[in-house]
Formats: sequence, C-alpha cells, structure tokens
Amino acid sequence: METQEVVHTALENIPDETGIHFIWENNPLAGTDGLLKLTFKNREINFNTEIKKEIREHQLPNLEIVAKNKKPFLLVVHYLRPKIKTELRKRNIAYLEKNGNIFINNENWFILIDANKPVDLAKETGNRAFTKTGLKVVYLYLTEGNWLNKPQREIAKKTDTGLGNISNVNHGLQKEKFLLKVNRTQKQLNNKQELLEKWMKAYAVTLQPALKIGQFRFADEKNFIHYRKTQLDENTWWGGEPAGDILTDYLRPGELTLYTNNTRTELMKKLKLIPDPNGNVRIFKAFWNTKNQPEQNTVHPLLVFVDLMNTGDNRCYETARMIWDKYLAHEF
Repeated sequence: METQEVVHTALENIPDETGIHFIWENNPLAGTDGLLKLTFKNREINFNTEIKKEIREHQLPNLEIVAKNKKPFLLVVHYLRPKIKTELRKRNIAYLEKNGNIFINNENWFILIDANKPVDLAKETGNRAFTKTGLKVVYLYLTEGNWLNKPQREIAKKTDTGLGNISNVNHGLQKEKFLLKVNRTQKQLNNKQELLEKWMKAYAVTLQPALKIGQFRFADEKNFIHYRKTQLDENTWWGGEPAGDILTDYLRPGELTLYTNNTRTELMKKLKLIPDPNGNVRIFKAFWNTKNQPEQNTVHPLLVFVDLMNTGDNRCYETARMIWDKYLAHEF
C-alpha cells in the first residue's frame, strides 16, 4: 500500500474557499486503501479510495474496471501527467493529486481544479539500468537474451554506449535482483515480467520523449488509410498501432508510429510528410541494433507491445495481449 501521507498533503492543498471538505478514514474497505468522505454544498459522498504514486497508460483499462466495480471511486495520486488526466476524465474516474488538483463528476456534482503546479515524483537515483543509456542495454537483454553473457565491449558496441556503462547497468539490475549470477561466467535475467513492466514505465518517461523526431501528416490523407502500401526502406519500421495491426490483423490504427534511422528531411521527402503538431503520424529515432521483423516492416514485438500498452486505449490493450500471447509469453 502506498503511503497515506499523500492523502493528507493533497487535502491540505485544496483551497478552503472551494468549500470542499474531506475526512479520511484509515479503515480500508475490502480491496481499497481507505474511505474518503467528501462534503460539498451540504451533501456527502463516501469514496472508495486507492492511493498510487502515479498512473501509466497501460494501467488505465484495469483502473476503469476497478472504478466501475467500486463506485463511488476516487484515485489519490502523487502526480498525473496531463495526458493521463485527460484519459481519466474521459473515463469519468475521479482523482485527487498531491498538489490539490481534483476532478469529480458524480451525480449532480462537477468539481475540477487543475491550476496547481505539479509535484514531481522523486527521480530514481543510483540505478543506471533505467537511464536513457541503461534502457537501451536492457532492451537488448530483453529482446536478444544471448547478449547478456557476451563480452561487455561487444555489448557496448551493439548498443552504441560507452564501455563503462555496461558494468553500471548490470550492477543496477543485480541491485534489484533482475540479474542473477549462475556461476563465475554466466548470468541470467530474473523476474523478467517485472523487469519489463519497469522498463515499459521508464521508456515512456525517460527514453521515448528524447527519441521523438516530430509529428506529421501525409500530404495525401489517403496514404494514412492505406498505410500498408507505404514503401519503407530498411532503416524504417512501423511501431505502435500500425505494427499491432500488421501483427494481429485486429486493430485499425488511429495514429501511425514510425521508428527510423533516417533523418527528418529524408523521411519527409520519401513519405511525403508535412510537419503538423496535431498530425496523426509520429516519428521516433530508432535506438537499437537488434532483430526486428523485416518481412513485415515492424519493430520487435516487445516494443510493439510496450507502445500499445502505453496508449491506455482498450482496443490497443487487447491487441497488446494478443501480441504477448503469440510472440512474447514463451520468453517470459
């Protein structure tokens, strides 16, 4: 259970002039962290409450189920990214942030405070496995496990990182018991599903934003609908929703994701793309030198799974599970 300090801090940060009053009861109901009694305009609602440090996109579908089963439900959280807050409001999931921002849409009540400055989560320190560089190395271990026991110099070359980083990454993995020594020369990954979960979370926050080349749209919008006819060269691959569609024939993409080793200018010229901050084509720099799916022009199924899980969209979530069952489950 997350510390309940966040609840008391959040309540203190709600301005008195709003007329909103809460009473927190530590006594949790079955499956909840506690009961939060809200009084507003002489009416009271008792919210079944869960406390989290933060919420990632892939958690939204399950959270939506919890919210429906435990009405009235309120999520208390240290910090919410703007995109997550938008998704929670779309799903009508009430939330209260540590900084006092709040959203409740219950019966005849509508309460929204979203002006308070975010309270950043404490950054993870002392573990180089989940830095931008470390995430590249861990990705190699997760997608091509045979590299785990190769010489560090070769791993550094493969991941385009400094030699000293490999030892730091391995030490970070050992520190959290994700890496075990079998004998003097052999190592193996441990708790791989938990490691993937942590990698997925760190990738969305730490590495992927740094890889973004830009947001675009096709000069001819018909190319979006018929994206499979797009001729990609050997340095560019589909990720996210189009890759999920290609691997399962289940998902109709609402947004196209590409990973590439080409330059922005090269890709714009080849694919006839126009820069657009609201465009439906996202392009990221490829960060690996691992096996992809060349015959299908997609990135590795693990990255497709991660991209889809991080959307928070139910249909993407279903597609991700199909990819997990078909391509990944036997490795984890």
